[in-house]
Amino acid sequence: MRQAVRDQEHARASSRRILPALGLFLLAPLVGEFLLGNLPITMLGALLLLAPLYGGGALLIRETARRWRLGWPGIGALCLAYGLVEEAFVTQSLFNPNFAGLRLLDYGYIPGLGISAWWTVFVLSIHAVWSTAVPIALVESLAPDARATPWLGPLGLAVAALLFAASCVLLFLVQQQEPFMASAPQLIGSAVIVALLSAGAIALWGRDPRPRASTTGAPAHRVVVGTTFLLGSAFMALAIIHDAIPAAANVAGMLALLAAGCALLWRWSARAGWSQRHVFAAAAGLILVYVWYSFVQVPSIPGATPLIDAIGNAIFACGALGLLVLGWRRLGADLMR
Repeated sequence: MRQAVRDQEHARASSRRILPALGLFLLAPLVGEFLLGNLPITMLGALLLLAPLYGGGALLIRETARRWRLGWPGIGALCLAYGLVEEAFVTQSLFNPNFAGLRLLDYGYIPGLGISAWWTVFVLSIHAVWSTAVPIALVESLAPDARATPWLGPLGLAVAALLFAASCVLLFLVQQQEPFMASAPQLIGSAVIVALLSAGAIALWGRDPRPRASTTGAPAHRVVVGTTFLLGSAFMALAIIHDAIPAAANVAGMLALLAAGCALLWRWSARAGWSQRHVFAAAAGLILVYVWYSFVQVPSIPGATPLIDAIGNAIFACGALGLLVLGWRRLGADLMR
């Protein structure tokens, strides 16, 4: 009888770890490509290739952070490193002047570096914030009992790393259908930056870089949701109007919004009463940005009529809203507090 009880407890403990890991594995690509509106619902089968890349990367970041007791600054550095790996090495969109026929480097082009300042800031930001950090925050909020502990054992971690590496190689080979290869200085420079970001995250091992705890109370959840939604919406609005204003002004605006958001969250997180509910509120506001942006985003790969594309966006939007409702209930948070 006791053995049966122990077996049941072990099974429940395993499910508390495996289910969040699987959820993050799938949520990261769903947010990063489909909720964004970059891929239509007709390409949902691409999850087979995108989940190991986005989900595998998010899992590796999250597991590293929890094993080495990294806070959100460390997670942010690793998320930025992930974005650079994907866009500098896998797709090479940072350097390819005609990636997917989109001419992404024309606006804000820097001849000496062979990159677009605007595209570099934009694409690395959406990967670091929405593709990885936001899914991590959401899934950890949905699994509060296992939020601070690793979800994968050594074998699971090795499998996630192998899937991520295999996906990187396979997507790189797919991209080679376009006859382009970044220069050696571009690749070496990117590798150095990835190494520096990773080293910077590791340097925060077990440390809390936040300012000294304040006696001021944490802001209301609705304030956090509204702030991240407004800042994120302004960021994406700059993407929409990017051709209408000088590239330097657009890039400066994006960087200012990113800096303001990071500074506010950094200060708020030191206030009395700051909790996982506030972390979830910040992620919720950012998810809501993608909900509206998906209806203006034109898919980068054609494969659906405008009607089917709109229906798909509505389905993903409803799924995102349902996830937020579930999260609030799981955390017992009052959105209007």
